[in-house]
Amino acid sequence: MLDYRKEILPNGVRIVTEEIPYIRSVAIGIWVGVGSRDEDEHNNGVSHFIEHLLFKGTKNRTAKQIAEALEAVGGQLNAFTTKEYTCYYARALDEHFDLAVDILSDIFFNSLFDPKVIDTERNVILEEIHMYEDSPDELIHDLFAQVIWQGHPLGRPILGTMATVSSLTHADIINYFQKHYVPEDVVIAVAGRVEHAAVMDKLGPVFGAWERERVPKNAEAPVARATTVMSEKKTEQIQICLGTPGVAQTDDRLYILHVLNNVLGGGVSSRLFQEIREERGLAYSVYSYHSAYRDSGLFSIYAGTSPNNMEMVLELIMEEISKIKREGITQAEIERTKNQIKGNLYLGLENVNSRMSRLGKSELCYGRIISPDEVIAKIEKVTADDLINLAREMFNVNKFALATIGPKRETPADMGFWLNKAGL
Repeated sequence: MLDYRKEILPNGVRIVTEEIPYIRSVAIGIWVGVGSRDEDEHNNGVSHFIEHLLFKGTKNRTAKQIAEALEAVGGQLNAFTTKEYTCYYARALDEHFDLAVDILSDIFFNSLFDPKVIDTERNVILEEIHMYEDSPDELIHDLFAQVIWQGHPLGRPILGTMATVSSLTHADIINYFQKHYVPEDVVIAVAGRVEHAAVMDKLGPVFGAWERERVPKNAEAPVARATTVMSEKKTEQIQICLGTPGVAQTDDRLYILHVLNNVLGGGVSSRLFQEIREERGLAYSVYSYHSAYRDSGLFSIYAGTSPNNMEMVLELIMEEISKIKREGITQAEIERTKNQIKGNLYLGLENVNSRMSRLGKSELCYGRIISPDEVIAKIEKVTADDLINLAREMFNVNKFALATIGPKRETPADMGFWLNKAGL
């Protein structure tokens, strides 16, 4: 039986815990409901910039002391930014839980945002953007989001652009931090060998006194555009990303889509991997994935292949999609996929960071803890009819978008060409 506990502090900060008495470690994450979606075209990248700056010195510690404190006792300290949330997390032995809390709360409440440090870190982030732009197999996913959700914050890169990051001022950063880092949008998730009462005793006084007024978020959902963009770049491979709008986090069809995705391109046994890589050797990497947000989703298919094989790979992808729409998915595939999802989910519970992440994301996105058993129960209910109905709705001729990065190709640039060729 999983021991989940939740309490809400008077100011709105939520604390969720899972006690795991048979391990020696503990993971704690401060989850903030702010990401690149909350930015505009002028301050794109500021959420990620703030994530960096919170490690660059506080009233109590230098940046070096922050970096060394947990590492000195074998622990880990890190953070990441997504389109809808940011997480600062630590993992350590249970005996160092107090130290982990002290460091995380220090960077969260006492960061200096020194203007000189901001300029130094700006250069670091600009180099990170350069590195990203030199990795077309990663860059293609941002380009695809930009193509299908043009003009919406969800279509912008999390890192920002060279222009927006270069133009961010000290005032821009402080104003954004004070506007979006508010108690009601914070979840603190703790998993490991620590009792709930001890967590509350430590976190309650630190986070309970924090006061800041919440500002309404931009609730505008993205509008998908069936567009094609072929970006020319001197590379050995051509990177392909195509797809359609998916489903939102709160849509029950999300569980149907998990199964559909796994069958189509979710692993080495998937249809796309077997057909394109194993049977024909046309790509080293080919897969599909789904990104779910609070009011929308994006289903994407990626392949990296030789420029001469681009037409064949696109044709094979669309043929597999067309086949699912016509014939559905076999019961054997459904059962195998359900077992795969179940295995991956339960194996992930053996990692204390994964458990902490499940708590934080679940509470932040859904307002409650969704247990692994609940997820599996919903996956088990997925039927062949559910899958073919969702495939026919999602894989619509008017919804597909396509993005490519690679050498210039004399090939039809209209996604409709490939859709018509596949009979979609």
